[in-house]
This record gives sequence, C-alpha cells and structure tokens, in this order.
Amino acid sequence: MADLSTVPCSRDDTLRCVEALAPGVDAVLTGDRPGARVQFPPSFQVSLVQSAGVPAWAGMNCRDRNRVALEGELAALAAVGVGGVHCVTGDHPAVGHRVDAQPVFDLDSTELAALARSAGLLVSVSETPLGPPTSARPSRLVEKAHAGAQVCFVNHAGGAEPVERFVSEVSAVLGSDMSFIACVPLLLDRESAELLAGFPGLALPPLYAEGVLGSRDPRRAGIDAAIRLATELLEIPGVRGIDISSSPLAGRELPTATSIAEVGRALGAVG
Repeated sequence: MADLSTVPCSRDDTLRCVEALAPGVDAVLTGDRPGARVQFPPSFQVSLVQSAGVPAWAGMNCRDRNRVALEGELAALAAVGVGGVHCVTGDHPAVGHRVDAQPVFDLDSTELAALARSAGLLVSVSETPLGPPTSARPSRLVEKAHAGAQVCFVNHAGGAEPVERFVSEVSAVLGSDMSFIACVPLLLDRESAELLAGFPGLALPPLYAEGVLGSRDPRRAGIDAAIRLATELLEIPGVRGIDISSSPLAGRELPTATSIAEVGRALGAVG
C-alpha cells in the first residue's frame, strides 16, 4: 500500500499520481494530508483513485465533520465500493494551514471505527508505539479493536525490532483478530526527511536518514533503504503488508509517486 500525496483539489494531479503508483502497489491510502489543507471529500477521492483501476483505502478524520456528516461519507464510501476505511481523530486545525477553521471532533477515532464497522466496512486505525504515553499504546489499540477495528497501521517506530515488540504484545491479547500494516518511510531528499521528522511520536531507524542524505544519490539510497526496511518488517509475524509513506514538498508529488512505485515493484519481484 502507498500513501497518496497529490496537489489538493486537483482531479488531474490525483489521477496522474495514481497512475504512477499503479504498477507498484496493491492499494492506495488517500489519507489525511498534512497541514489540514482543503481537500476533496474522502468518497470523491476514492472514486477518482478507483476510476484509475487501483483499489482505494479511504482516510477519514474527525476534525472536519460531525457525526451526521461522517455517517454520510461512510454511506458514500460503501456505495462506491471502497477497499477499507482508515479512522483517525485528526490533527487540530491550529497546526495546519487553516487556523481560521473551527475544529469539530464530535467523535474520536475509536468511535468512528465503531461507526464504520456498523456500516459494514473494513476498518483500520493507526497506532504510534513511541507516542507518549508509550505504555498505554497497546491497550489503546485493544480498545479500538473491541470497537470494530480489524487492521492497524503501525507508524514509524524506529525499525523492525520495536514494531515486532508492539505487534507481539497486542497479538498476545487479540490473537489473529488484528492484522498489521507497517509503515515504511521513503526519504528522497532533505526536505522530505525534515517534514517526516516533524510528526510527533515518529522515529526512523538509527542512521536511516544519515545514510540516505549522506549519499551522492539520495533518491537511490532512499529507495534502497525503504526496500531493506520493508523486507525486514514483512518477516514479522502478524504483519500482513506495508504502507510506503513520504512527505513531498509542493510540486514533487508526481516524482514521489514514481519512486514509491519503484519500491513496490522491487518488493513484488522479491516475493
């Protein structure tokens, strides 16, 4: 799977990026763009992605819509045949580009997961193993699973070992009722590395960024590093897939999608 980063509210750019991703991924996560900028509604994003022949996994946040609007979006997603729904609480508008917007937060991610499951949809949530308080993270995920979540995206946790510890602890409680998708950071330049590093609670493996940014060809080094890390993560029991993520600056969305597809093709060739 791959995060979809496109020019906001651009149908043509969305389709170009999806077409670039298509040869290397099984599905696209429409996600919630950093910066809380104005963007297409999830159901319309999904319809665009799937019109290009790629299954879509819709990101839904509780920041911008009350429960009535969220129910409407979930109904629309079911109608267009979405692959899955990723439920997040969402960042406060104060940290984005629209500080004038009023936050909603009528629901949180756990309540949204229950609502999506009741709508008959495949439901995912995310957890950040290194986000404080770290000791509460496994129990938070167990609560989300009891609410209806079936898949967990494990955010960047500093390498394969911390991801394996987290997955093992949760699996000891939930067994096979929870599947895990491990997030893989794709660093292509210093700017994308700095943007990714700005997300709270996320950590890269030791010397990961240094190895990429210190290379003569950061793009090539970043792709190779992502392939190695993804291979390690896919060997963890309970991890059923990976999500390749990057944070391109404006204007670099399409080259980033092409690089993500290259990582996906390499992993597909391996196994």
